[in-house]
Amino acid sequence: MYQAVLFDLDGTLIDSADDLGAALNFVLAKHNKPTVSAETYRTQASNGTLALLKLGFGDEWQHFSNDEQTHLKEAFLTFYANNLWCKSSFYQGIVPLITFLDEHAVPWSIVTNKPKHLTNPLVAQITQFANCKNIVSGDTLERAKPYPEPLLYSCELMKVDPKCCIYIGDDERDIIAGKSAGMKTASALWGYLNGNPVSSWQSDLSFTNACSLLNHISSCYDKN
Repeated sequence: MYQAVLFDLDGTLIDSADDLGAALNFVLAKHNKPTVSAETYRTQASNGTLALLKLGFGDEWQHFSNDEQTHLKEAFLTFYANNLWCKSSFYQGIVPLITFLDEHAVPWSIVTNKPKHLTNPLVAQITQFANCKNIVSGDTLERAKPYPEPLLYSCELMKVDPKCCIYIGDDERDIIAGKSAGMKTASALWGYLNGNPVSSWQSDLSFTNACSLLNHISSCYDKN
């Protein structure tokens, strides 16, 4: 039985790539640049604003001045902040998983590298996440994942032992952070893997979909 379940956000609980892609394409169109296909922008969806803008503008990005780059970032973030939960969606099986945790009074939290000025209003729009015990964002502490501090802090807030918790994420930095925090780790194979060799992450568990993760978690409670 887990004392608590901790999740990454983008690429694990929700698929936010299309809202991020919409922000990128808005900026590109405003500057008369070709827009980027979903297949293309999804390769950078988990890597943040800068990675997406570099993808969209290509080699031209490095020739922009610092002020120009800042202006483009601000335009991207303003559009995205106003469209956080428009095209995004839950991954299949996430809602039943969260419902199970809530119904069985299992504490759960979100630990993400997304900055809190985006994370907090996004989560606030998702009614299914109303019972999330805490949100630790990329700028909540001095260090973000792959360092373990955000996970340890989330556990501290929930008053649980990290060694009795599991952290689920779709990036190697999630697994590194979870292991460093002493938690059981699980790779979310349904997320933004982009062909990365997941086997090299050496997570304790891996799940092809959230339904199989639910089966695992529910079996832990059925045994007790």
